Amino acid sequence: MLALVALSCEKKLEHPLQDSNIMLEEPVVKVVDSAAAGKHEGLALIEGADCLTCHKVDAKLVGPSYQEVADKYTDADIDKLAQKIIDGGVGTWGQIPMTPHAGMSKDNAKKMVEYILTLKK
Repeated sequence: MLALVALSCEKKLEHPLQDSNIMLEEPVVKVVDSAAAGKHEGLALIEGADCLTCHKVDAKLVGPSYQEVADKYTDADIDKLAQKIIDGGVGTWGQIPMTPHAGMSKDNAKKMVEYILTLKK
């Protein structure tokens, strides 16, 4: 019987927190402020979305490069381009459609466009 008690104690030592009500500390999540990190907020939004699947900064991929977009448009086009990100579109750069991003806010789309326009050559 003593051997049975010893075996049962051994198992509990293998997983001391299992079946316990001890609360562990929450992991520390580091939130990076893109401006503080020296990164344009629009770039951070682009990197967090699916944009880089079809666009590159300096070369055509599926869609135009961001530099091509920047060279074609001005700050006067920010609202129009932000809406195009949200609605999607086809025809301006060929017949391959740009996927709509209907869940994106207009403010975030504008920040993306503002970043893209900084790439004007």
